[in-house]
Order: sequence, then structure tokens, then C-alpha cells
Amino acid sequence: MDLSTSNILFAFSLTLFAGLATGIGSALAFFTKTTNTRFLSVSLGFSAGVMIYISLVEIFQKAKISLSDIYGIKAGSWYTVLAFFGGILLIAIIDKLIPSGDNPHEIHKVEEMSLGKATKDKKLYRMGLFTALAIAIHNFPEGLATFFAGLADPKLGIPIAVAIAIHNIPEGIAVSIPVSYATGNKRKAFLLSFMSGLAEPVGALVGFFLLRDFFNETLSAVIFAGVSGIMVFISLDELLPTAREYGEHHLSIYGLVAGMGTMAVSLLLFL
Repeated sequence: MDLSTSNILFAFSLTLFAGLATGIGSALAFFTKTTNTRFLSVSLGFSAGVMIYISLVEIFQKAKISLSDIYGIKAGSWYTVLAFFGGILLIAIIDKLIPSGDNPHEIHKVEEMSLGKATKDKKLYRMGLFTALAIAIHNFPEGLATFFAGLADPKLGIPIAVAIAIHNIPEGIAVSIPVSYATGNKRKAFLLSFMSGLAEPVGALVGFFLLRDFFNETLSAVIFAGVSGIMVFISLDELLPTAREYGEHHLSIYGLVAGMGTMAVSLLLFL
């Protein structure tokens, strides 16, 4: 894993870009009158396809090759699988710790902004705050995954960052709509949404500074395998269910296949 200053800054820039996409979702809520649910459904499915394909075909395999070179094929394969499911376990535990009533992936539409005049609804405002907090907690491991993917292989980090960014757009909508509706303050809603996205680069920095003194080939491979597990879980638990809720079931699957196909072709072009 290249720990040069330029590579670290590049990986951090990718993570910052992905995290701040929550602001795009918030802006869409304020500057558009309707939600293009078909487009969102296809886009989220596309992101899931990109992340699943990269995780299982590229990232997992690279981690397995590295660990097999160090520990032998049998032990290296076992360590790769354990790290993969360790990544899944990490994000699953974080997901479980968030109360179901504050689910950050409950969908919202731009049309909700015009349901009526803003009302001082403390319950609705509280929901917006807890949604922002839940998204921030979710974004920590996502930031780690994006950062370390970019650090290990820039050509893999870019599509992962784009996929995470698309995934963050509905989250920005989910934060901004209840807060804006409860307070009538669009600026506060936008800032809250924006701040929740900053958890991704913060997560990347925390993870990097905690682990930088222990970096070696083994740790890099284990992190890479764990990242693949995190990406698969996010795709199956968040992206695809949200895509189906926004649109027709087949649209999300078409997007999924298109994402896989796009990544397959792009990786072949780099051979």
C-alpha cells in the first residue's frame, strides 16, 4: 500500500468527495420540485453493481493473493475469508446499534417539501437530527473503506467513491426534508445534511492515524479484504433495498447489471 503524501491526499480527496454528496441530496430537495424516482432507482442499483463486482472480483482476490503469498494458499485463503466476514460483521454491528425508528435509509421525496407550511414539530425535528447522527455513524466505516481502497489502488478507489457518492444522495434528502419542514430553516437543514457527510473523511483520518504505525503487507491485505465485506454489505443491506423502494424492482436490477458490466469493461481496459 502506497503511503506517499500524494497518494494519501488523493485517497482522502476521494473520501471527501463521497461524503459531501449528502449535500447534493440536500440541494436536490430544495431546488427541484419532484423526485426522479426512476433515475434514483437505476443509479442506486448501478452503485450496488459497481461495489459488488469490484469487491468480489477485484478487491477480495487481491487480498487473497497477498495473504497467500505471505502465509501459503490454505492459510492465506482462510485469513482472507475471515477478514471479509469481519468487515461485514463490523458494519452489521454498527447498523444494529442504531434504533430502527431512526433508520437513515427510510426514503423521502422532494415532493414532501410542499406538503404545507413549516410547523414547529419537535418530533419531526428530532427525527431529522437522529437521521443525521445515524448517517454520520454509518459513514465512518464507509469513509474507511473508500479511503483504504483509494490508498491501495487508485483505479479501484475512483469507482468506489462515485458509488458511495450516489448512495449518499438519498441520505442527504432524508436529513434535510424533516428538519426543513419542522423548522422552516433551509440553511440549517442543508448544514446538518452537509455535516453528516463529513463523517466519511473524519472516519478515514481516524482510521489512518490509528493504523499508520502498524502498516505492513499483511495488515494492508486484511484491510482490503475487510473493505470488500463492507462494500458487499452496504450494497445488499442499503443500496438495493433503497433502489427498490424508489422505483420498480426491475429498474434496480437493470442498474445493478449495468454497474457490473461497466466495471467489468473498465477493469479489462486496464489489463
